[in-house]
Amino acid sequence: MRVYHFLNEQFGLNDLKERRLKIARIMELNDPFEFLGADLTSVDYRRVLQETKSELSKSNGLLCFSRNWTNPLLWGHYADKHKGVCLGFDVPDDNLKEVEYVSERFPIPAVIDDLFMKKLLSTKFEHWQYEEEYRTFVSLTDDIDGYYYANFSDNLKLKQVIVGVQSPITKAQIFEALGDLAVGVEAFKVRAAFKSFEVVPQNNPALWV
Repeated sequence: MRVYHFLNEQFGLNDLKERRLKIARIMELNDPFEFLGADLTSVDYRRVLQETKSELSKSNGLLCFSRNWTNPLLWGHYADKHKGVCLGFDVPDDNLKEVEYVSERFPIPAVIDDLFMKKLLSTKFEHWQYEEEYRTFVSLTDDIDGYYYANFSDNLKLKQVIVGVQSPITKAQIFEALGDLAVGVEAFKVRAAFKSFEVVPQNNPALWV
């Protein structure tokens, strides 16, 4: 499946040069309800799930993607107000978990099993649904200065580099960062659409130098 990851200018160019994406830690995600989507009225369950979330974050992380790159909210929130980039990857379907968006917290089942744990890891409040999020869960192994990365590979194959409407990034910077990856990777700049609230490819080559 083709999925998309948004970055600011600095991290976008660095990740292209280093051939990698930074892995997000569970405890560092921008939604405090991550892994806590169940009804936690019970003090005991609340404590157990909060402790489990903290423990999982020590050894597990995730890569967050969207199914869509044309939504201006995604660019505004995750690509530095349209000044960054969006990277399109081909990722095996089996490696992706689609996020489910719900309006209410779901009940704790009688048995806490793997199915329930997976539901916790892939459930968010319905107001996040504009993200159309898919996730890949990964183990944290070797850190680099306290951060963890997933290298580009057959399971994380770079196919597109999309440059934001307000981005100062030039063609030369993109192709310098890509190096030998440029073969087989589509790179283009976007603009605000004329008839819809979307971003679309900029087809005038003179407007991206």
